[in-house]
Amino acid sequence: MTDQVYLDYNASAPLCEDAKQAMIAAMDVAGNPSSVHASGRAARKIVDHARRTIADLLGGDSERIIFTSGGTEANNLALNGLEDVTVFTSAVEHPSVIEARPDAKRIPVDENGVIDLNALEAMLKDASDAGQKVLVSVMLANNETGVIQPVAKVGLLAREYGAKVHCDAVQALGRLPVDMGRLLVDMVSISAHKIGGPKGIGALAIAPGVMLVPQIRGGGQEKYRRGGTENVVGIAGFDAAAKRAEANMARMADIAQMRDRLETELASEAPELLIAAKGTDRLVNTSCLILPGMPGETQVMALDLAGVAISSGSACSSGKVRESHVLKEMGVDEPGSAIRVSLGLESTDDDIDTFVRVWSRMRGNAARKKARHAA
Repeated sequence: MTDQVYLDYNASAPLCEDAKQAMIAAMDVAGNPSSVHASGRAARKIVDHARRTIADLLGGDSERIIFTSGGTEANNLALNGLEDVTVFTSAVEHPSVIEARPDAKRIPVDENGVIDLNALEAMLKDASDAGQKVLVSVMLANNETGVIQPVAKVGLLAREYGAKVHCDAVQALGRLPVDMGRLLVDMVSISAHKIGGPKGIGALAIAPGVMLVPQIRGGGQEKYRRGGTENVVGIAGFDAAAKRAEANMARMADIAQMRDRLETELASEAPELLIAAKGTDRLVNTSCLILPGMPGETQVMALDLAGVAISSGSACSSGKVRESHVLKEMGVDEPGSAIRVSLGLESTDDDIDTFVRVWSRMRGNAARKKARHAA
């Protein structure tokens, strides 16, 4: 970490020390996990141990954890791995879900970004009446607003109509319990770098009875569900980060207090400030702040120059100046004026103080400049 105040954990968490040390140790293991000699068996042991750790975290079966290159690949495998299905996704999903299946039917959301269960049920009924097989994909927590979706209720509806459910839990992992049984889902996507693990490694967990057509072919790895030599170093880091995330779930209460204080102080400073989905269940680490009249990209750049790192939306859209599809679906008037502040295990009260001070100064400077121009 640099001296910069880092408040962009939903984009990526800093690599934690546990993961770093596990990766360094794994670098000394030369073997391919598919080799039968001692060095290969040592690599396989690392992979198998991580598979059990992640399965325990998700309440699943280690034999049904598929390692991928990240959350995006996991989502693509889930959405394209089932044959002859009609896909329903919420209108506020991550781009890796929406763009994986542009033919999907969109489930609307309300003004808080929460899925419309009545609309979903009507869609499921129509599909059932037409004899269609359906896969419903609904994220557990939104990456931009932090809004938590009623995934278990989605699962209940899906079971009633014989549909399967995929859940993108990338943002929820380490912040909410992600138990496949309780969520009533058939597939869950997760990613290491959101919880202090390395970038470039993720996983898709599947329930018994889910048979996937591999999207990456060329080997028998991952029980023929995803070809390619396993990323042993990344998997070792994922293992360590997953253990750390589970051990620190109780810290979310402290993070909630910091996030709430940030929002309270900003609202007191700027009555015109809008906090997206403030009255709805959200991840305790996430604030989506809308300052009317000031583009989010301008805020991001001003804060960056002052030593504070935040974002203006999904990190997967970095470099692209476009308004948030999530906020548009929620009916927000100025979606381009939003920024996202997201906290993590390393965040401190001093970080919050710095952000509030810098943001307030930025807002004040912008207001004075606007007044001079008006005069």
